[in-house]
Amino acid sequence: MMKVNLTQRIWLSFIALVVLVGLTMIIVYPISIKGTLTDETYRIIEQEQARMANPFSDYFTPPQSELDFIERREAERSVGHLFLFNDLGTLRGEPVPPDNVLKEMVSNAVNQDNERERYELTYNDATLFYVITRIESDGEEAFQISYMWDTYRDLMVNRLWERLIYLLLITSALSLLPAIWLKRYLRQPLRVLGNHFEQIAKRNWKEPFRWEGDDDFQKLSDQFESMRQNLIRYDRSQKTFIQHASHELKTPIMVVKTYAQSVKDGILPKDNIEQTMDVILDEADRMDKRVKDMLYFTKLDALKKETINVEEIMFGNLAFQIEERFRMQREDLKFIIQGADVRINADPEHMQVLLENLVENAMRYAEDTIWMKAEQKKDTVEIHVKNNGTQINKEDIPHLFAPFRKGNKGQFGLGLAIVKRIAELHQGHHEAVNEEDGVTFKITLPKK
Repeated sequence: MMKVNLTQRIWLSFIALVVLVGLTMIIVYPISIKGTLTDETYRIIEQEQARMANPFSDYFTPPQSELDFIERREAERSVGHLFLFNDLGTLRGEPVPPDNVLKEMVSNAVNQDNERERYELTYNDATLFYVITRIESDGEEAFQISYMWDTYRDLMVNRLWERLIYLLLITSALSLLPAIWLKRYLRQPLRVLGNHFEQIAKRNWKEPFRWEGDDDFQKLSDQFESMRQNLIRYDRSQKTFIQHASHELKTPIMVVKTYAQSVKDGILPKDNIEQTMDVILDEADRMDKRVKDMLYFTKLDALKKETINVEEIMFGNLAFQIEERFRMQREDLKFIIQGADVRINADPEHMQVLLENLVENAMRYAEDTIWMKAEQKKDTVEIHVKNNGTQINKEDIPHLFAPFRKGNKGQFGLGLAIVKRIAELHQGHHEAVNEEDGVTFKITLPKK
C-alpha cells in the first residue's frame, strides 16, 4: 500500500473529486441535455405548426427539389411544413423529402391514432424530427407534417458543452485556493499535536494541550489531554510505588545486614545465637512477603477481565481452608463462617488471595472474633469479612484501598490494594463500613 502524508492525501482527494465530477458531467450531462433539447426541438416544431394560419393559401409554393429539402438542415431553427390531403394523393408545402422519407411519413400518418404524434428518423447520418397533426379540409381528412433537423439541437449541445468545459476548468482553478487553505487548516492542529507527542516521547508531559473552535479537533485535543493526565498519574504512581517499595525493603534489609555483621563480629544482639538468627529469619520472611505482594500487585495491573479464569467456587471451601491456615497465628481468635454453601463465579487463585488479605488485615485489629460470610442477592454475591476491633477514622476510609496505605498499626500497605484490584477484575466493587461492634470489609461480585 502506498504511503502518503497528509498534504498528499488532501491533494489526491481534491484531484479525485475533480475527476469524479468531470467524469460524471461528461457521461451524464450530454445525455441529459440532449434529451432536454430534443424535447425543445419538438416543442418548437409544434409551436411553429400551431402558428400556421390558412395552410392552403397561395403563400406556399409547390415543392421544388430534393436538394432544397436537404439544405434545410443548415438552418438552425427552421421548421418545414408539408400537407397531405385528397386521400394522401396531393402534397403541398415546403421542399419535398426524398421518396423513402416521404413513404415513412405517409405510413406513420395513415397509422396514426391520435390527433398529433411525434416522430423521428435518420437520414444521411442526421436526425429529422417531425410532428404529424390530423386536420380536416373541406370535410376530408388531411395531415400537416412539420419537421426540423437536429442542427439546432446539436449546435446547442456543443455550445453548452463548451461552456461547461470552461466552467469546469475555472471552477477547478478557483478550487485550488480552498484546497490550499484546507491543507494549512488541517495541518496546523496536527503539527501542534505532533509537537506535544514529541514532548511526551521525551517524558515531558507537563504542558497541557487544548484546541478550541473545531469540534473534531477539540475532541482530539480532549483525548490527548486525557492521555496526558493518565500518563502523569501513571508516572506519579510509579514513582510512589518505587519510593514506597524501596522504603519498605530498606528496613528489613538493614536489620538483616546489621544482625549478620554483629554475628560475624562475635556480638549477639539477642541473648543467644538462636534468637539472633530468628530475628534475621523473621525479617527475611517479611521482606519475602513484601516482594511477593509487589510482584502480585504488578501482575494484577497487567491483567484484563478477559484473561482471568472464572470458575464456580464453593465459598465454604475457601473460608475453611483460610481459617485452618491462620488459626495458629492467633490462638485467642475465633472464626465464624456463614454462607458456606454459597457459590461464587470467580478465579479461584485470585479469590483465595482476596480472602487471605482481608483476613490477615482483620487479624491485626480484631479483639477476639473474625466473621467470614457470603450472602447471595438477586444479581450479586456479597462477601463480608468482619472484625470486632476499633473502628476506622472516617477520613481514612476513602484511602484504605490505595497502594502502600498504612493502617494505624503501621503495617505494610498493599493487601487492601490487591483486594481492590481483584474485585475490579471480576467487575465487582469494594467498600469498608464501620459497624457498632467493629469494621466490615464488603466485596460485591456479579453472579455471572
